[in-house]
Amino acid sequence: MTKITQLSQLDLNASYTYADYLTWQLDKTVELIKGKIMMMSPAPNVKHQNIVTNLSGPLFQYFKNKPCKLFYAPFDVRLYDHHKSKVADQEIHTVIQPDLCIICDLDKLTEQGCLGAPDLIIEILSKGNSKKEVQTKYQLYQESGVTEYWVVYPYEQTVNQFVLDQSSNKYQLIKMFAEDDIATSHIFPDLEIDLKEVFAE
Repeated sequence: MTKITQLSQLDLNASYTYADYLTWQLDKTVELIKGKIMMMSPAPNVKHQNIVTNLSGPLFQYFKNKPCKLFYAPFDVRLYDHHKSKVADQEIHTVIQPDLCIICDLDKLTEQGCLGAPDLIIEILSKGNSKKEVQTKYQLYQESGVTEYWVVYPYEQTVNQFVLDQSSNKYQLIKMFAEDDIATSHIFPDLEIDLKEVFAE
């Protein structure tokens, strides 16, 4: 079998599985969205990394000594239809790397990362993110059963909070937090994050 070390060796129009993904030794980071290769944005800029760091601090402190765990990219999360039971590597067609995620069902953790939907995902948008990428992730997390999803807009200094409605399996925009707000989680009600500190340079 030919060792895959360059993106040019792959057919970007083909459909791949997590089993394929595991064999690749690429020089660039990619995600797999429903079998299709999706290039990740170039290396995050200072603003993006600053926000990740500023969010990681309060999240780490809150979840310290709690049953849930915090993870941040690079960290493989394998997603599939949440109505199915666990599936084999060759049946998984989506592998993503959220900026930050919280996982409470520790049975979902494997040596390779997470198998199944995290409870909370936080994505920090970059200037390079297209509207299509944003919509794709939104639909993907909704279909996969991610209960709570935050989208952070660094330049607008806002956070959109989506929560999955259990009856419709659709996201509802619950809150839009601004730069001087205290952001609170829906599924972790006593988690409070001062956005002034998050967006501080």
